[in-house]
Amino acid sequence: MAEDRMTPTPESAVTDRSDSTPAANDTPTDTGEVERLRQLLAETEQKLASVEAELHNFKLRLADVENYRKRLLRNVEEEKKYAIEPLVRDLLGAFDNLERAIEAAKTAGDNGPLAVGVGATAAQILDILRRHGVTRIDCAPGTPFDPNIHQAVAQQPSQTVAPGHVLQILHHGFRLHDRVLRPTAVVVATAPEAPPAEPASHQGNPSAS
Repeated sequence: MAEDRMTPTPESAVTDRSDSTPAANDTPTDTGEVERLRQLLAETEQKLASVEAELHNFKLRLADVENYRKRLLRNVEEEKKYAIEPLVRDLLGAFDNLERAIEAAKTAGDNGPLAVGVGATAAQILDILRRHGVTRIDCAPGTPFDPNIHQAVAQQPSQTVAPGHVLQILHHGFRLHDRVLRPTAVVVATAPEAPPAEPASHQGNPSAS
């Protein structure tokens, strides 16, 4: 005898499918987890901003340190460059005496061995100073007066030198590299004095007859 089989009707199939398929609105959402992630993101952004500020401050401090290092190196180099300045200043006075002796010998017409030896010594001192960066400031009568390298000791009227120009050199100036150790002492020319005016002659008018 054949077994009886139940054939599902279309209505029952639809009913079964609707019961087994979950609705989309039934999926639970974890609002607490979303809020936690938002808070974590805000904290991360705040920490990142703090790190960027610290990095900026670090760069500023690093720049200050680098500037200080460069300034310190410049100071050390400058001290080395001008270390002989006190010694040179002391030597210039003795060199001036040698030049005065040479000028006195020339004025007296002395060309003997002593005068020649003094001149050779002065030239040797100039050469030694030059090797250490010390040079004499070039100056000659008629040179325009420059307060940066000249020191006006006196003024004197002149017929041959224009006013405001060097009339006479008392002693030469010197530089150590680009620094003026001593300006050249000079007499500055001024305009010549005008000759005194001759008194006007007064002739009496003839009396009328």
